[in-house]
Amino acid sequence: MKTKYQITYIVLICFAGLTAKAQVQRLPLDSVLARITANPSLQAYDAKISAQDVYATGSKSLDAPKISAGQYQTPYQVNPNTGSFMIQAEQMFTNPAKLRAKEDYMKGMSKVTAEDKNYLKNQLIAQAKQYYYERVVLEKKLTLLKNTQSLLEYMLKDANIRLTYGKEKLPNIYKAKADLYQLDNTREQLNDDISQKNIMLNTLMNRDKQTPFTVDTSIVLKEYETALTDTASLANARSDIKGISRNIDLQQLNAKMEYSKRKPDFGIQAGHMFSYGGMANQYILMASVTIPIVPWASKEYKANLKGIRYEVAELQQKKLDMLNQAEGQLAGLRTDMSSKKRQLKNYKQNIIPALQNTYKTSLLAYEQNTGDLPSVLDSIKGLQSARMDALDRLQELLLVQVAYEKENETH
Repeated sequence: MKTKYQITYIVLICFAGLTAKAQVQRLPLDSVLARITANPSLQAYDAKISAQDVYATGSKSLDAPKISAGQYQTPYQVNPNTGSFMIQAEQMFTNPAKLRAKEDYMKGMSKVTAEDKNYLKNQLIAQAKQYYYERVVLEKKLTLLKNTQSLLEYMLKDANIRLTYGKEKLPNIYKAKADLYQLDNTREQLNDDISQKNIMLNTLMNRDKQTPFTVDTSIVLKEYETALTDTASLANARSDIKGISRNIDLQQLNAKMEYSKRKPDFGIQAGHMFSYGGMANQYILMASVTIPIVPWASKEYKANLKGIRYEVAELQQKKLDMLNQAEGQLAGLRTDMSSKKRQLKNYKQNIIPALQNTYKTSLLAYEQNTGDLPSVLDSIKGLQSARMDALDRLQELLLVQVAYEKENETH
């Protein structure tokens, strides 16, 4: 007889188990995708963007002034009546047009980085969708496995009863047990795959890798196979193509910055001389201007401007190639999606119902003693295999859908 303390201990253990089970979080797909922003690789891009924006704030700074002091026109021979002591200051003023061009160029750098971040985010979202859908299909396979287990357990129980009356053979009993035990291996593999998907998803969400959670097993199949795409919509949707456009814009700003080098800079120089021997003090006040248009000074920025034009042409061709590749990829995915849906429909409407009828017929024959147990077991195995294959086709369809959304950058 259990003591009062033993009963209390058992109650606490059960309560702790129920509490732990209740704490398992359920994460629908949109919640997983929302947590992708916590991925360290995306936060690294945020830091880089902030750094580039900060660098741009200092782009309009002028050169530091120069101050000098010392003897001026003082002879080597000691003569207190000649020479002077001079204090001098100089400041160069960069042309404002150059400073504005430099600032615009540096501000444009963060826009390119922002598109690079969006491109990586699209890749991570696609990975998360893939792992999530694979996890959903695994859950459906586990449910299917439970149904098959129930059928086998029923058949084994019935076969054992028949064995006692000499209406069943012992080898058939062992075959039923082997099929039942085989499900344990399949279940173990499915549970291991589920754990792997959990770890991958937790990694993408930047959470503790072993944190358990459940998923929403409802699935929505999109009608992408009837969609139409054009280069304009792709150019506006895809971050990698927009990144090329931002790079072209950046090169245009770079060209403006190079072109601004033809503008002159200005400087001012002021000095005061304290003369020795009672001589009158003197001063210097001079302005200066650079002449960047002379041939030996203009050669560099002219060459840079020509090189930038070639780089822009290269980027434009790369953009056209990516648009062409994307249209072809999307067309192929739409075709694949249609094929997968037809296969899945064939499983649901023809293959599985036919195998269900096979199982029912063999079971009815077995119950009427006109069939045998191996035929029923084979029909159960064939039905399970077809349902598993259908789930495999469903997973393939979902992954094609993910690939389409990744290529078209729709979330």
